[in-house]
Amino acid sequence: MVEAITDDNFNDKTSDGVTLTDFWATWCGPCRMQSPVVEQLEGEMNDKVKFTKMDVDANPKTAQNFGIMSIPTLMVKKDGAVVDTLVGYHSKEQIEKVLAQYA
Repeated sequence: MVEAITDDNFNDKTSDGVTLTDFWATWCGPCRMQSPVVEQLEGEMNDKVKFTKMDVDANPKTAQNFGIMSIPTLMVKKDGAVVDTLVGYHSKEQIEKVLAQYA
C-alpha cells in the first residue's frame, strides 16, 4: 500500500534512499488513472524504492514549495534531493525506466 504523507512529514518520509511521491487530488481524472500504476510498481519495487502519495488539496504547502502546477506529478528523490519529476500520466514502463536510473 502506497503511504499517504502530509506537508508535516514529507521531508522525513522522503529523506532517505529513493522515493517516488505521487502528487494527486480526488477530483483529478488522470490522477485516478495514475494511482493503480503507482500501486502496482510499489508491489514490485518496494525493496528498492519507497512509494508515497500526497493529496495536494489537503496539503498545498509542499506542492507550492516545489512549484507543482499540474497533477498528477510524480517526484523522484534520492537521499532527500529531487532527481526527477514526471508531469501528467505515465505508463508503468516509463516510470520503471526513470526509477531504474536511481534505484
